[in-house]
Amino acid sequence: MGEAEYGGSGGMMMGKNKDRRIVVAVDESEESMYALSWCLTNLLSQQAKTNNIISINNNTIVLLYVKPPPPAYSSMDPTGYLFAGDVVATMEKYSRDLANSVMNRAEEVYRGFNTTTIKVEKKIGSGDAKNVICVAVEKLAADVLVMGSHDYGFFKRALLGSVSDYCSKHVKCPLVVVKRPKNA
Repeated sequence: MGEAEYGGSGGMMMGKNKDRRIVVAVDESEESMYALSWCLTNLLSQQAKTNNIISINNNTIVLLYVKPPPPAYSSMDPTGYLFAGDVVATMEKYSRDLANSVMNRAEEVYRGFNTTTIKVEKKIGSGDAKNVICVAVEKLAADVLVMGSHDYGFFKRALLGSVSDYCSKHVKCPLVVVKRPKNA
């Protein structure tokens, strides 16, 4: 998965034949995979096609995974030892393997649905998730952003921040935050 050129036309879906781009933010969590499943079931369901709400053939789902930023390391660690090239290469390989693992899990989810008529694109970014998601949504001209909720409590959310809360204030398209039921 190399770098991709972003493009497309922005704005809300006005007519039934407009291509609709739905960005689904995915990560290692079950919550994000549930959000993807929810999106396929509720936003792109057979019912929507039957009711002529949208043409299911004009939809593109963009799976967006954001790798954490690479650690800021110098050639020396705090104890004064040099980092070997193989340590850096191992960390980079782990990051690539994790991204591939997330995308493979997402692929398993959407293969369970009739996605032969839905275009699926995979995009991988790197950096602070909230910023990368907001920039990607704009560059991809997304019509909808779908995210899972980790359902952090007040203190955890205050310490860690909420990516979905940040995105709700900064993206220019509708945002759907999907909360995974406790029994799922």
